[in-house]
Amino acid sequence: MNLNLKDKVYLISGGAKGIGEAISRILAEEGAIPVLIDPSLEEGKKIIKDIEDNGGKAAQYAHRLSQTKDAQNAVEFVIEKFGRIDGVVNNAGANDSVGLEKGSPESFRSSVEKNLGHYYDLVHFALPYLKNSRGAIVNISSKTAITGQGNTSGYTAAKGAQLSLTREWAVELLPYGIRVNAVIPAEVMTPLYKTWLDTFENPNEKRSEIEKRIPLENRMTKPQEIADMVVFLLSPRSSHTTGQLIFVDGGYTHLDRAIGT
Repeated sequence: MNLNLKDKVYLISGGAKGIGEAISRILAEEGAIPVLIDPSLEEGKKIIKDIEDNGGKAAQYAHRLSQTKDAQNAVEFVIEKFGRIDGVVNNAGANDSVGLEKGSPESFRSSVEKNLGHYYDLVHFALPYLKNSRGAIVNISSKTAITGQGNTSGYTAAKGAQLSLTREWAVELLPYGIRVNAVIPAEVMTPLYKTWLDTFENPNEKRSEIEKRIPLENRMTKPQEIADMVVFLLSPRSSHTTGQLIFVDGGYTHLDRAIGT
């Protein structure tokens, strides 16, 4: 299927690792130009080299979106280099275990801001260019926004807010033909997820325990499977899809997790 993405420019926060890396690579495979907004220089250089070696184009804005100005600078960087923006993928974030009992009001607010603020900032500054291109926005959320997890109040609050903003922006941007959707992963083997698994005494045993609860094939979702959905939603082949919260999770969230046991 031709997704009609040739030479279109997409911003991907956290675009050099995990799900973000997969999105960057698949966009390039479809002929698009991914811009990786990610401070991970070595990882970003490798991705860009691979893309360019295959005849594609890509770029990296090697900064973390910690402050509002960072998002503004990222957009200015893209416009100066490519002159257009066709879509934004809000992906960067971290499950930082700021809970209710084992947390504080200050750490909670910091966690929410760290995981949510840049989603708003990046789209805000990209919006004039998205209006010109009638572009698309995809927010990467998490099943924790729906299921809860325990001991991660800040992260889940931010992830829930991302789903709310998806619907809100979908309504607000209807006059401009800008589509806004969210993709909700559950258990995906990314570098951050592996780091979390490694905190357990027996990581392989913990992984096996988790995979048994994933109904479809009793395995984790691959980053590429998330990316395939994201890239489709960015493309004009999904031209009448907006305001949707789409689960790519092997049935984890909505099917009975006891099926696989």
